[in-house]
Amino acid sequence: MNLHGTPLSIIIFGFFVVLVLWLSYHFARRSSSAAGYFAAGGQIHWAVNGISFAGDYLSAASFLGICGMIATLGYDGFLYSIGYLAGWVVALFVVAEPMKRMGKFTFTDALDAKFDSKGIKLAAAISTLVVSICYLIPQMNGAGSLVEPLLGLPHWVGVIIVGAIVITIVATAGMTSTTYVQFLKGGLLLIFSTILVGALLFRGISTEAPSLTGPDGESLRFVPTEMTHDALVEQGLDLVHTEGDFSEYVGNGESTWWINDEGSLWKCQWEGAGLVNGKIDGLLYPVGRIKAIGGMSAEDAAEGTGRLNPVSFLAKLTHPDTKIEQWHKTKVGNAAGDRITVYFPKEVSGTDQMKPGVKFKVKTGWEKLNFVSLMLALFFGTAALPHILIRYYTVPSPACARKSTIVAIAAIGFFYVLTLFMGLGAGITGTVNPADNNMSAPLLALSFGGVLFAIISAIAFATVLGTVAGLIVAASGAVAHDLMDRFGGMNLSEHQKVRAGKFAAFFVGIIAIVLGIVFRGINVSFLVGWAFAVAASANLPAILMLLFWPRTTAAGITASIFVGIVAALGIILTGPAMFAGPYGMTAADAWHPLGQPGIISIPLSFLTLVVVSLMTQKKAA
Repeated sequence: MNLHGTPLSIIIFGFFVVLVLWLSYHFARRSSSAAGYFAAGGQIHWAVNGISFAGDYLSAASFLGICGMIATLGYDGFLYSIGYLAGWVVALFVVAEPMKRMGKFTFTDALDAKFDSKGIKLAAAISTLVVSICYLIPQMNGAGSLVEPLLGLPHWVGVIIVGAIVITIVATAGMTSTTYVQFLKGGLLLIFSTILVGALLFRGISTEAPSLTGPDGESLRFVPTEMTHDALVEQGLDLVHTEGDFSEYVGNGESTWWINDEGSLWKCQWEGAGLVNGKIDGLLYPVGRIKAIGGMSAEDAAEGTGRLNPVSFLAKLTHPDTKIEQWHKTKVGNAAGDRITVYFPKEVSGTDQMKPGVKFKVKTGWEKLNFVSLMLALFFGTAALPHILIRYYTVPSPACARKSTIVAIAAIGFFYVLTLFMGLGAGITGTVNPADNNMSAPLLALSFGGVLFAIISAIAFATVLGTVAGLIVAASGAVAHDLMDRFGGMNLSEHQKVRAGKFAAFFVGIIAIVLGIVFRGINVSFLVGWAFAVAASANLPAILMLLFWPRTTAAGITASIFVGIVAALGIILTGPAMFAGPYGMTAADAWHPLGQPGIISIPLSFLTLVVVSLMTQKKAA
């Protein structure tokens, strides 16, 4: 695979960008009023809005992140799909119609409909900004991962490109163009993901994994190297350092890591020194493949199973005699005392591939809390995401809001079934990049040829565009409508609101670009889990208690939102993922072992609302 782009990939990418920008220009004249800019005038058909819901929700986390997690983690990666979909039950039966009845442009409108409270306006606007920025980080990160192989540009350039395009979309036409961009990319994502899964089932499974083609037509496939210590010494390599099962050999001025595996030494890939996950001189050598197929001889397995249906595909993969090569990573200390990342192969059975507990280990109390916390965030966070909630204001009536939610559930549920097959297909086809598994689905498409790869990658890029545009519209509404006009009492005219929203879109886009570059390499689904946790902690308690507890007060809602934000972000920023990632330290340096905040921050937010509301009953009356 050529990492400097191909004419086909550049043409298809350019077509999508031009189409998106044309939509923005075409609908710009409809967004002169605040209602047109922030809510598309409330005139979007419920069926279009339902697919737009799916286009908005099926973000980089769904298409890139979940497929990558399933490819490397199996069943545990699919739990994200289940959690994302389950949250729509809350949206359908609890949130959809009330949000449409009570609101006008933003999530803050609905919360403040009964109170006209300065505190609610401020708290809800800040919550919208925080959740939107948390959600923007993985989308921008995913955009950079896509542009690297698609156009042959560095990760940071891809982040800047998507930021510039989305700022243009939002600044020109607001929610109207955003809706149709989401509708277009949601429909295309469903169609071509179905085509990719169909091609995977038609080809079947083989231990002779399809090879990728390099720029000069050569076959590219990474094969781990097995050696012994004596053989390495004969080649002039010296053992200089050992940590656990990992040994560092030095020769010819270069350092190589090897893993001890029952007397043999398997060559690892290390992050640095010009070799990252098989990427050498601009060529990408994806790894991970099926090595034995249960119930088939080695000769038959090499020839392949032939055409499979969805059930037989899963049956072959989960057979106990099926052997799959997965790639894992760990940090070890080199001879100089630095901590570096090493990637190494590990063979698992088909049964283990689909066994819970690869990522979400629940042996200790902290591990159980982390898992329950993540599931709570995914289940309750969906119905509290600001960019999802504002879409209810784009349809004419509460009934349309309910029907569009049903369409969204059907489309999203079907797509998440497809992610299971795309992820598993990538994990057995030699199309996993362990340093950035976000590219698993596009690289699976590459095994069927450059045309499908270019289309799938361009659609994935459009997926990022649509989601980021929705998030920036939500953030710009929070600034212009909630903070400046309603909280600040500036009494902006329709034209001034739109202008303020466009300026806000620009500044939020710049913040998203910077953070997208900083968080490079972290799985986007994992990052989105944080956004869901903050939304579930800060927004959902206020929504539910406002709807179902008559004694809720404005002070209770305000306090609940602030406590939810501070608790969720505080736990995240002092947790192991931040210390092992952006902080450049290790997970052991973290202040606590809790990686997901929902188990603490969600109940704490509910409790705060109840206590403060009870304390402020007389004042409210």
